[in-house]
Amino acid sequence: MRLPGPAVAVALLVLAATGTAALFGGLLVPDATAQDLTTGITFPGPGHPLGTDELGRDVLRLLVAGASTAVLGALAVSAGSMLTGNLIGLPAGYLGGRADALAMRWADLMLSIPALLVAVVVAGVMGGGYWLAILVLIVLFAPTDARVVRGAVLEQRSRAYVEAARLQNLTSWRIMTRHVWPNILPVALANAFLNFAYALVSLASLSFLGLGVAAGSPDWGRTLSDNKGQLFANPWAAVAPGLAIIITAAAVTVVGDWLQERAERRRLAR
Repeated sequence: MRLPGPAVAVALLVLAATGTAALFGGLLVPDATAQDLTTGITFPGPGHPLGTDELGRDVLRLLVAGASTAVLGALAVSAGSMLTGNLIGLPAGYLGGRADALAMRWADLMLSIPALLVAVVVAGVMGGGYWLAILVLIVLFAPTDARVVRGAVLEQRSRAYVEAARLQNLTSWRIMTRHVWPNILPVALANAFLNFAYALVSLASLSFLGLGVAAGSPDWGRTLSDNKGQLFANPWAAVAPGLAIIITAAAVTVVGDWLQERAERRRLAR
């Protein structure tokens, strides 16, 4: 068994730590949003490795608790857009004709719209909200998945195993789901990992603008927004959540590329 390289190993460790914080952050730091106005904002020191913000909240605790909304929201966007994109791109690529034309014209239209700008406008008009932001991003990310899946299906549908399945009089749906889809899954998963990274940054951006999670909630984007004016009092209050977003997004991308390469090598070895 081939072991992952150093970069992949570090990325896996980052994702393991982030995933643990996202799943169990509420148990690990139940009092993350507790305020101590008598302490106020302080530099890192004993008891507060990353210092405190202007409300006296421990920055490290906020990061651990904020992983939940940051990571799980991005996961929901990635999974939702992957599911939608596969449901559209798979029949579009395999069946062709009007189904393909309609799906791709819709994708072209959606891709011509700047996703984050539309999310900001929609969230602003509707009054913001965490789940609204997730739903909007799923709709805006799905066209990319649809185009990627459709392209992969076009490359597969003329292969011998598809022709053999047709000769057995299998239905188009069965051929698509049982034969074609497993062969394009590595491509779909790799794109899902990229969407996770984009969604993580997008959700943090919406929270930074006050259009994501509610005020006072532990979230990386919200923490960055709340402390952007405290760079001289305690720079880690703003730098730490920004680094958390960047490092997690980079780790997801590295692991996604690694998994795609492994899956592709296994497929070619069959």
